[in-house]
This record gives sequence, structure tokens and C-alpha cells, in this order.
Amino acid sequence: MGDEAGGLTGPGNCTVSGDHTAIEVSAVRVAPARFGHLDSSHAPGQQTVIAREFSAGIPVDFSHGDVGAFPPDPAAAAAVRDALDTGAAWAYSPYRGHRHVRSVVAERLTALIDVPIDSERQVLISAGTQAGLFLAMSSVIERGDRVGIVAPDYFAYRKITEFLEAQPVELELRYRDRNGAGEIDLESLESAVASGVRVIVFSNPNNPTGVVYGRSHLGEINALLASYGAFAVVDQLYCRQIFDGRDYTHFARLEGAAERTLTLVGPSKTESLSGFRLGVTIAPEPIISRMESLQGLVTLRAPGYSQAALQPWLNEPPGWLAARIAAHQRIRDNLMAVIDASDAVSARPAEGGSYLFVHIPSAAGRLDAFVDTLRVDEGVTVTRGTEFGGFPDGIRLNFSQDHAAAVAGMHRIEQLAARW
Repeated sequence: MGDEAGGLTGPGNCTVSGDHTAIEVSAVRVAPARFGHLDSSHAPGQQTVIAREFSAGIPVDFSHGDVGAFPPDPAAAAAVRDALDTGAAWAYSPYRGHRHVRSVVAERLTALIDVPIDSERQVLISAGTQAGLFLAMSSVIERGDRVGIVAPDYFAYRKITEFLEAQPVELELRYRDRNGAGEIDLESLESAVASGVRVIVFSNPNNPTGVVYGRSHLGEINALLASYGAFAVVDQLYCRQIFDGRDYTHFARLEGAAERTLTLVGPSKTESLSGFRLGVTIAPEPIISRMESLQGLVTLRAPGYSQAALQPWLNEPPGWLAARIAAHQRIRDNLMAVIDASDAVSARPAEGGSYLFVHIPSAAGRLDAFVDTLRVDEGVTVTRGTEFGGFPDGIRLNFSQDHAAAVAGMHRIEQLAARW
């Protein structure tokens, strides 16, 4: 059928012009409401640094780490080049990942975590830790579930929970007292699990505050979860980058926790291998099976050739990791010196990872304008605190950057905050 203009109309009020040069769709199927929870406009990496010189210095992007400033171990790229040269043997893997790679990874993670890990039954390699997180949460959360989410914590936990049509239940992280231990409020945790929360999700070190949970506190969390039969999804992406000689406790290492814990690890952060899109999940076999089935629908497998980068992972040259930790600690200390000298900004020193969660009282209620001005006028890109919960005066900095650029960027943040 036609219209007066000579075009064609069809289902959904789609109009096609007679000369075939334009297609106008006037009505489309409304997307499911759950997609409303997935806005990524302010997510890390989405705001682009203005690429020009500033009178105050060069632009700096604190929204993610600079792998130029902290390059990966060259052995990773060499392993991938060898895989590419080998060809077909590396192109396709089982959905869980290449068996020989999983075997190497399981052996090294067994030594790291000090818990026996079966490479066939308990390990899945995903297309990045982010994909692993989605697969993991989708495998343990049902529609309508109540899910414990620490506040502040990684932005995707809440978004994925809401996308799965489950309900986030906030667990307060006490971190503002610099002289006190950073800890999850146990009263809020007990109230949550007593009211039916059966899954909690948290990062350690915490993203964005850099809090590292102590062994005794993790033991209390483990005991509470055990008493109510609750399950833990623990993001340990920065478990190797711990500062000030502090001890680190793997949650799955605690008594009885391994059978009730899913651990996410990977080489994208501490080891600067984010571009290879690799993540590793350790979990009880039934959950790995669910993740495998879902991965088979979403990405089929992690990139086959990239998986070769996991062969040298956790086996860097002597001194490599210690030097990296020391370099990050020096940057942290220099940024904190700027913060501590100012009344306009405050932060808790990171105990691990590469994040500072900076609070700017003058930006409360005007955080979007502050962040946009900082980016456009000062050449400094940061992540809004509202991505991590209800923190309208916060910004997150990933200080895995060129040292001098990071310090200069922190000065520009402080100066804008002081006059805001």
C-alpha cells in the first residue's frame, strides 16, 4: 500500500521514502524496563579527556589506569604472539577456556589463595572480569531476590542486580575515620541476611575507597553468612597490590567459605592486561556450569588467542610486583599530601588497589557541574561518586598514572574544589 507522498508504510508505522534514500521508523517496540538501570553515560572510561594542552599542564584521565605508565610484563604479549603464530590450536577453546591454560591458572591460584582448585570443575575464563561478574551474578541471583551490596562499592554490582530484577539491599561501609579499620557495618549485614538476603557482593580491596578488610572482620562476615546459609561473590581483582606491608586475606580461605564463595580475579588491573579481555572465576562446580552455559550464549568463550596471556600470569620476573606496588604507593602518598594540606578535599589513604575516593563538600548538589568543569576547563577526568552509591560529594581517582601527571592533576582538582 502507498501514501500520498509515494512512500510505503508497514507494520510499526515504518515509512520508506519512494526514492529509497531514507527510512523513518515512527514507532518501535518499547524496551524492557530493566534496561533503564544500565545507563553508562557516567561510567568509568565513558568521559573522554579533552585532547589539548592546558596552561596548568597536560590532560590526565583518572577514570582508568594508564597502561603506558605501568606496562604489562612483556611475556604476556610474547605468549599471545606465539599463539597467533600457532594458529588454529588457539583460536577456539571450550567455553570454560583452554584446558591447559586453566590448569596453569588453577595451579598458581591454588598457591596464591591456599585453597585447592580443580581446573576442570571450578575455573572459568571469561571475556574480561566484567563479563565474568555478569555471568556470576546471573548464575546465583533470581528475579525478586534481595542482594546485599556494599556502599560505596563497584558501580556494576547494583546495576546488574537491578537488571536481573532483584532488589539491592545497602550494606554500609565504614571508611571515613582514617584512624579506624574500614569495615562493613555488621548490624546492617546481619539485618540483611536475617531478612532473606542470600547473596552479598563486595570487592576487596574495596573499589572505590581502597579499604582492605582485615582477617578478623572477614571472619565475622563469614560466620554471619554461614549462620544464615548466604553466599558471597567477592571481587579480588587487586588482591596482589596491597600497600604498607599489610596482610591480605582471601575470603575463600576462611573456614568453610570455599563452598559458599565465588571469587573473581584477573590480570586486567595490577598486571595491566585489560586490553586482552580476560577474567577468571573460581567457584563451586554447579555455579561454573551455569556460567559456562550462559557464556555459551553471550560470548561463547574468552578470546582464544588472548588466553595465552594467562600462561605467564602470576609468574612475573623477580621484583616486578614489588616494584609496581612501591611505585603506586609513592603516587598514593604524594596525592594524599596534596589532599591533607587542603580544607577543600578529603580522602582515606588507599590500603590496596589503585583508587582514592575523594570527598569535596563544596561539590555536594552540584557534582555533575564540578566533574564537567574539571574535565573541560582543567583537563582532568574523574568518575562521579554517585556511580558507587549515594555519594553526591565524591569522585573516584584511579592513580595508576604517570606520577608527575597524577600529582599535577590532583593539584588542579584541589584548586577547583577550593574555589567552587
